[in-house]
Amino acid sequence: MNSPYRLRLLLLRLSALGDVAILQPVLRLRAEANPDVLFLLAGPPMLAPLFEGMDNVQYLPTPRKQTSRELYNQLEPLMPDMVADLHGVWRTLGVDRLFCMDGIPVRLIHKRLPRRRPSWQRYDDVFRRCGLKAGELDAGEYSRSRPSADGLVRIGIAPFAQHRGKCYPLHLMERVVAGLSRDPRVRILLFASRDEAPQLEPWVERYPHVENHAGKHTFEEELHLISSLSAMLSMDSANMHFASCQGVPVVSVWGATHPCRGFYGWRQDPANAVQLDMPCRPCSKYGKKPCRYGDYRCLAKIAPDVIVSRLRTLLSL
Repeated sequence: MNSPYRLRLLLLRLSALGDVAILQPVLRLRAEANPDVLFLLAGPPMLAPLFEGMDNVQYLPTPRKQTSRELYNQLEPLMPDMVADLHGVWRTLGVDRLFCMDGIPVRLIHKRLPRRRPSWQRYDDVFRRCGLKAGELDAGEYSRSRPSADGLVRIGIAPFAQHRGKCYPLHLMERVVAGLSRDPRVRILLFASRDEAPQLEPWVERYPHVENHAGKHTFEEELHLISSLSAMLSMDSANMHFASCQGVPVVSVWGATHPCRGFYGWRQDPANAVQLDMPCRPCSKYGKKPCRYGDYRCLAKIAPDVIVSRLRTLLSL
């Protein structure tokens, strides 16, 4: 039986969660423009629900603890016609070499492009070099808040990130929660991991209309909750990108990192990035480096009222 696809394109993007999430809207648009291409995406098992509903995208849950050879052995039976390496790390480069030895062409992401070039454009550059239809994508209109049927304004707050250089101090974030919760129209939904949930529970007890959803849902359920939000408040973290994939506007807080490094949310308004203009920042691409002053002043000096005001303006409260 003949295949309906002219090209079987294997995509490699094994981690991190936020970077994989950035891929989702770009892949969705490319898949729609190329219905005769089967996209085989190897990515983190957790994120499979993010890519559901795309007819010509097959998600391949790929464990992190695999060697290049083990990963190649898993993917080679899929018989791809071409490989698009959207990751460009040692493990995927090893897979690339093995497919090249089979005569399979590989297109690789260029990580050394100017730092202001957004990650979604770097992904799309690879798709273009694969010969796919559709020109250079633009970011389109900014994500906008959608009115809810019950008149309530639901604000998601994701206060954590992987590294301290990206985390707004929790005692200051509590003041943000306190300020927002005074408005009877507002409902606050807290997002975090199960391990982080106990740190947020006191806010539920102290302030009205605050719900702690940390660690209580599957990822698919969490995406559904995020899609119902009027806005999300997040750090430079995966939650910014999960909300972006759902078309939810995001107010994001930036410290050691900076939106100019290419990791800003898809179709997010740059005016909603809350940050301080300091000569020492950005000091880190991923927020891993310790603060040279020891106090993470780039975050600690952001006034909670500034964040509350930005959300109120965005939501016309």
